[in-house]
Amino acid sequence: MRAFLGLVGYYAHYVKHFSLIAAPLTHVLKGKIKREKVNWTKDCDQAFKELKSRLKEMTVLYAPDYKREFIIQTDASDVGMGIVMSQRDEKNEENPVLYLSKKFTDAERKYGTAEKERAAIIYAIKKLKYYLDGQNFTIQPDHNLLVWLKTNAGANPRLMRWSLALQPFQYNVIHKSGKKHLNADALNRSEIGLKE
Repeated sequence: MRAFLGLVGYYAHYVKHFSLIAAPLTHVLKGKIKREKVNWTKDCDQAFKELKSRLKEMTVLYAPDYKREFIIQTDASDVGMGIVMSQRDEKNEENPVLYLSKKFTDAERKYGTAEKERAAIIYAIKKLKYYLDGQNFTIQPDHNLLVWLKTNAGANPRLMRWSLALQPFQYNVIHKSGKKHLNADALNRSEIGLKE
């Protein structure tokens, strides 16, 4: 199973919500040594089949155009986060440039909803800083509290650190409700049973 996860992990940027789909597989490996038996569940079987299916699909990612604004769409669930970096073309159609996902650590799972959503933004900015540095970009979270991120981090030290981490960047935050946020919000409605 480790070899399979290593192989499909190489293509993680082409598979939307890779970390979240793979979560049942990585969960059963947690704390196991090589060649130790794992408890294969229905969720593992479903995740394995879903990853194989997603690798067969032709996902078209567009090359970044540094003359156009980047759009960073983020969403968080109880299991992890999903990020889509896209750009609009001359027809005003949104095209994906990159997919990112991350399964939450045990500590991150304890965050409140607003903190999970902000953690997704910070993760995206850190991972995509080479694309975003010196560029104007828009962050489109589906959590309304994030609209005031630039001006009010409150008394929470973690949120203040995150707000400071965003200061060097030139960005706008535009709330996009979950109903209109289909690509990044899909992780909350995943067909895979991502139970921990």
